[in-house]
Amino acid sequence: MPLTTSRSKPAVPFAGSYRLIDFVLNNFVNSNILKIYVLTQFKSQSLYLHLKKGWNINGLSGCFIDPIPAQMRMGKRWYDGTADSVFQNLSFIEQENPEYICVFGSDHIYKMDVNQMLSYHKTKKAVLTIAAIRIPIEKARSLGVIEIDQDGRMVGFEEKPSNPRCIPGDPEHALVSMGNYIFDPETLYNETQKDNDNPYSAHDFGKDIIPEMLSDGKAIYVYDFSTNDIPGEEHRRGYWRDVGDIDTYWQVQMDILATPSKFSLYNPHWPLHTFYPPLPPVKFRSQNGNAVINNSIISAGCYIKSATITHSVLGFECSVGNDTTLENVIVIGNVTIGNNCRIRNTIIDRYVTIQDGSVIGEDLSARPRNSELSPNGIIVIRKGTRI
Repeated sequence: MPLTTSRSKPAVPFAGSYRLIDFVLNNFVNSNILKIYVLTQFKSQSLYLHLKKGWNINGLSGCFIDPIPAQMRMGKRWYDGTADSVFQNLSFIEQENPEYICVFGSDHIYKMDVNQMLSYHKTKKAVLTIAAIRIPIEKARSLGVIEIDQDGRMVGFEEKPSNPRCIPGDPEHALVSMGNYIFDPETLYNETQKDNDNPYSAHDFGKDIIPEMLSDGKAIYVYDFSTNDIPGEEHRRGYWRDVGDIDTYWQVQMDILATPSKFSLYNPHWPLHTFYPPLPPVKFRSQNGNAVINNSIISAGCYIKSATITHSVLGFECSVGNDTTLENVIVIGNVTIGNNCRIRNTIIDRYVTIQDGSVIGEDLSARPRNSELSPNGIIVIRKGTRI
């Protein structure tokens, strides 16, 4: 919030031209895995339109990327959890007669060749393989923390622990689940059915399915994401962020703008597809020769006058006036910023108008009305605001 007031999280625009869901879809498409269901629930209209315009591959025989809205096949109820969302759609999965089933989250920023994880799954003869990554232990409290033996088999798992266990010999880091799973089909069918029959379950993979399978002694193996090899990404190997809050959303885009960038949008060996609307190219018009654009992303349809834009991201169809300064700013799109403005450390949602002379982000106690402040001091201006 507040970027998810009117849209689901995977539909939140990102890095100018993309939406969060584009990154997992590109991982599958670049891995040549082209039978994909997108399970949706709340506020899914903008996500549905994005998939329809940018990810329609139904003309290819046997290939599809299909959004599946919650259909209440099990009664008049929404999905109760991630496992329940899969269980309620097993009929769609079974009709494809899959050899393996990948269940991946849709709001993470990373690059993965899924085939490498699948090869590991086959080699280990696992019934479930979980992708995992090392992170600083203080950040592990909001994730599922994993313990493994020397063969990579899971021997312990705790969802969102208050005191995460460190990796043996490495007290500064924990091994956490990325929320990406590869299942043997029969295992997925049986475990979700058993979970559905449990009236005390939250019907979630992390909270219920995985701990139950672990206690039953099932062959669960853990894939080390840091070994995943993407051509041209050797020095960025292991970059993954769960975009679960405003500060992470802002920081990941700052990582993209960093020199050298921690996450690249420009690798021709791993193209990042999305929907590009039919817009004209960016136009710069400097009246006094003082326009400066430094280390920033400017998307199509933008009109930039004599402004100074540093370490910022501008989405589609933004206008920035004369003598305005933007620093560490993310503008989602369709925003008009007037003359003589100073804005820093701010996220601006769509359809915002900022009048001449506005100063935002220099004094957090005087932030605009209809805005939010993140724990790390990032101002978020709500969609449709006039300042």
